Amino acid sequence: MVFVNAMANATFAGDLPPLPAYTVEQMPRLLPFVSDFVLSLVLPHLSYWVVSGIFHIIDTLDLFPAYRLHTPEEISARNHASRMEVARDVVIEQVIQMMTTAFLSYTEPMQMTGMEDYDVAVWAQRIRLAQRALPTVLGLVGLNAAALAKSMSATHPLLAGALAGGQYPFLTTTLGADAASATQKAVPAFASWEMMLAKAIYWGVIPLFQFWFAVIFMDAWQYFWHRAMHVNRWMYVHWHSRHHRLYVPYAYGALYNHPVEGFVLDTAGAGLAYKLSFMTPRMGMYFFVFSTIKTVDDHCGYALPWDPLQRITSNNAAYHDIHHQSWGIKTNFSQPFFTFWDRLLGTMWQGDTTLKYARDRDTAARKTAAKTAAKATGADVASAPSTPTIDEDSEATTTSSEKPASKASKKARKSSPKTKAKTVKAQ
Repeated sequence: MVFVNAMANATFAGDLPPLPAYTVEQMPRLLPFVSDFVLSLVLPHLSYWVVSGIFHIIDTLDLFPAYRLHTPEEISARNHASRMEVARDVVIEQVIQMMTTAFLSYTEPMQMTGMEDYDVAVWAQRIRLAQRALPTVLGLVGLNAAALAKSMSATHPLLAGALAGGQYPFLTTTLGADAASATQKAVPAFASWEMMLAKAIYWGVIPLFQFWFAVIFMDAWQYFWHRAMHVNRWMYVHWHSRHHRLYVPYAYGALYNHPVEGFVLDTAGAGLAYKLSFMTPRMGMYFFVFSTIKTVDDHCGYALPWDPLQRITSNNAAYHDIHHQSWGIKTNFSQPFFTFWDRLLGTMWQGDTTLKYARDRDTAARKTAAKTAAKATGADVASAPSTPTIDEDSEATTTSSEKPASKASKKARKSSPKTKAKTVKAQ
C-alpha cells in the first residue's frame, strides 16, 4: 500500500473553513478474490456471454414468439455466416479488446482512496466563494441583499448568511489535537446545506456528467465511422460487409466484425470516451460493461416490452434491426445509445416496415420448405456461400451463387423477345 499524509491547508482565504486532513491508500479490491485489473479485463466479456446466453436460450426455446423480430426460418435461410464463424470472430474481437483494456489500465495511475472528504470540502469552499457574488447579482435586479439578510438573520440565519455573501459568523468549529488541547482554536465551519450540495456535486453530478459525456462521444464516434463504412465502398467491402452477413441479428453476433472495424468502431471509440471523460478506472469498468450489454441487447432480435434497455431509448433492437435489412441498410446508422445523429442528419428510416418484414418472412419460409422437400427427395441442395458481394448502387448484399443465375436470366430475357419477333415475322 501507498500512504500519503496531508494536513489541512491551501484555503482560498483566511475566513474560509479549512480543508480537512486526509490519508490516502490504495483502493481495496471491488471483489476480494480478484484484482480490479483482472476484473476490468474479463467483466465486460463475461457480461457479453451471460446476456447473450440468456437471449440464446430464449431464441432456441422460442419462449416469446410474439416479440420476435424474425422467424427461426429466417436465421438459417437469410444469414450468410454460421454460428461457429460468428462465435470465432467475436472471441477474436474480445481478445483485441482485452489487450486494449490492459494498455489503458497501465496508462492510469494507481487508484487511491482516503481523500474523498477533502475533495468534498474543496467543493464546499467553491460554493462558499460563489455566494460572494450573490449581493451583486441581487443588486442588478434592484434588491438590497444586506437589508434582506438583516431582516432574516433571526428567523432564517442560514438564508441570511447566503444573502450576505456567504457570511456565517455563527458557524464555527475547533481545530486541534483533541478537545482538551490547549492549542485548539475556533475556525469557520461549513453550513449543512453547503456540505450536502458539495457531496451531491462530488458523488452525483460529476460522475453523471462524465458518464453522459462518454455516451455522447461514443454515439458521435460510432455514427460517423459507421456511416463512413457505408459511404466508402472500399471500407464497406473489406471491413463492414462482414457484420452485414447477419441479416437476422442475434445477441452474440453483436461483436461479429472484421477485426479492423471492431477496433476502430467499438474498441477505440469506447477507449477514447473513457479517457476524454476522465473517468476513474472503476467507473470505466462500469461504462464498458454497460455499453457491452447495450450492444448485445441491440442485436438480440426481440422487441421485449419489459426490457429496460429497450424502453429508455428509441435506439433499440427493433431500430437497429432495420439497418441490417437490405432495404434499410442506408438508414439508422446511430448506435449504441441514442438516435440523435440520425434525426439531425436525415438518415433515420421513415415509413412502415410491416409489409417488408412480412415479405422477408414469407421468402424465408418458402426457401426452408424447398430445402426440406429437396432433402426428403434426396435432391442435391446447394449451400449458401458465407461471403457476400455488394451491388455498387443499392448496397444490397447478394451471394456469389446468385450472380450466375442473374446473368442467365438476363440472357433468357434477351433471347425471348428475339424468338417472339421471328414468330411474328413468319406469320
